[in-house]
Amino acid sequence: MPDRMDLSHFPTRLRRTWLPMAALAALAACSQVPAPPATPAVPVTVAQVVQADVPERIRAVGTVEAINAIAVKSLVDGQLLESDIRDGDNVRKGQLLFRIDPRPAQATLAQAQAALARDEAARDLAQAQVNRYRPIAAQHYISADQMQQYTTALESAQAGIKVDQASIAAAKLTLGYTDIRAPIDGRAGRILVQPGNLVKANDVNALLTINQIAPIYVNFAIPGADVDRVRAAQTKAPLVVHAIDDATHGSTTGNLAFIDNAVDPATNTVKLRASFANTDERLWPGQFVDIALDLGGGANALSVPDAAVKAGPNGSFVFVVDHGIAHLRAVTVARSVDGRSLVSAGLHAGESVVTDGQSRLIEGAPVKIVAATSPAEASGSAP
Repeated sequence: MPDRMDLSHFPTRLRRTWLPMAALAALAACSQVPAPPATPAVPVTVAQVVQADVPERIRAVGTVEAINAIAVKSLVDGQLLESDIRDGDNVRKGQLLFRIDPRPAQATLAQAQAALARDEAARDLAQAQVNRYRPIAAQHYISADQMQQYTTALESAQAGIKVDQASIAAAKLTLGYTDIRAPIDGRAGRILVQPGNLVKANDVNALLTINQIAPIYVNFAIPGADVDRVRAAQTKAPLVVHAIDDATHGSTTGNLAFIDNAVDPATNTVKLRASFANTDERLWPGQFVDIALDLGGGANALSVPDAAVKAGPNGSFVFVVDHGIAHLRAVTVARSVDGRSLVSAGLHAGESVVTDGQSRLIEGAPVKIVAATSPAEASGSAP
């Protein structure tokens, strides 16, 4: 310890003055309490309240279906001579696909044409006899019964010619079936019968299958309780449907084309169908896709990320950041769409709300913004 101060050399008057002052100073020093440390700022992530069109949306899972799926089969018996396409080729309507040996059909056609020539000769003979004997019959040189025989022979020959003409038309049709052409535009599947094999008319096994890829359908189902909302929205404007691929997250836009006329009692769902142009062939028959059906509404709606809205004893609330201070604000949420909550009351466009770090906040707490979502990112939502 330091030695006590020696005050003997101080005059008595100074000692009387200085000692009380020193005692007061020491007492004051002992009575000072350290100030509490400042409350540290809470690190938070914020996002802006944005105003944009956020339509009401119904989610479902859909299956892609070709509008037309054609099983190509032969209409005649014969040997398959040629295949003019490869597996998976795009084909156009009328394009030659297969060629069947035409010689049997050509022989049948020639036979029918020969029969026509024979019957035409018989007709000409019958016509000549009628022309020859009609004046004689008028003068009663031959009996009416004999004249009737000549007339009947002519009519029979004329009917035979019509039969021959029909046989020729059928033979030509059969000959045309030896060239198998694409009935629609589409994409061919795997060729199931190779050249050299015998094919039968209307066989169970097809030569190949052609699917129409563009346009294309997507079938999906929604809860029966949502049917009235969909029908009401459809009366106002055509409904837009988005098909999202899980693998690529790419979106294709189409239109609602069909609503089934009954609710399936087994699943309490209603089947719907959407049509897509599919010019980029992003949708493929049999593919599963996520469906987002837009019902309209939500024009100029205020929205925030779902993470910003918390549930409290008095309802939903958010923390609004203003000049580095967090303020608790009660809000009214109309609905949630694609990860964003539509707020009908309690917020204004452009305000910043906390999306991460709310658990450490109280009213009036200082905050430190460590990350923020831009308005463009906040308003953009995947279909």
